[in-house]
Amino acid sequence: MSERHTTLRSMHDLGLAAWFGGSLMGALGVNGAAARINDTTERLPVASAGWARWTPVNAAAIGAHLAGAVGELVTESPRMARQAGVGKMSAVKTALTVGALAVTGYSRLVGMRLEKAGGPPVEGTTEPNHHTPANVAASQRQMKLLQWAVPALTGALVVVSAYMGEQQKPGQVFRGMLDRAGGLMSAPKNIGKVAAVGAAGRHLVGAAR
Repeated sequence: MSERHTTLRSMHDLGLAAWFGGSLMGALGVNGAAARINDTTERLPVASAGWARWTPVNAAAIGAHLAGAVGELVTESPRMARQAGVGKMSAVKTALTVGALAVTGYSRLVGMRLEKAGGPPVEGTTEPNHHTPANVAASQRQMKLLQWAVPALTGALVVVSAYMGEQQKPGQVFRGMLDRAGGLMSAPKNIGKVAAVGAAGRHLVGAAR
């Protein structure tokens, strides 16, 4: 079981590292280098070719990360039920993952539109100039935002994963289990208080009648 958990965690971490690092390097390296090409009609095709070569690797990285994340969720589900705070962070992580997947997928669609545009004159991969066709310029403006949204979301996933790793420390587990136990013990008392308030309200209404 421990080896399987190690494999899942490795898939989770390596996949996320490639997803984050590849998107950041692409925005800074691929797009930045393409903008330095002298021929303005070659800038977009060169950048598009670089992103197209990275796409299969990125898809494999995302798949590995998702497989590891689902596996960790299954193996850690007993601790989620016993330790306060773990379920909340799991929900945050899931929301970030869905957001990152959506933005990555949409970025690829916009990138494919730019690939099909051929070699129009541009200032940079995400910057049109006054000779750029309007439809290409619109896609470039979208990509200018998307290229930073992917590393921002995946970077947030790295931070959340690190925080959840801290939650697995013995002291954090112990305090989380005490908090969860305290919440369960106080629940019957709270229910009793609500019932007493409700009964008093019904009594007052009956007296008023």
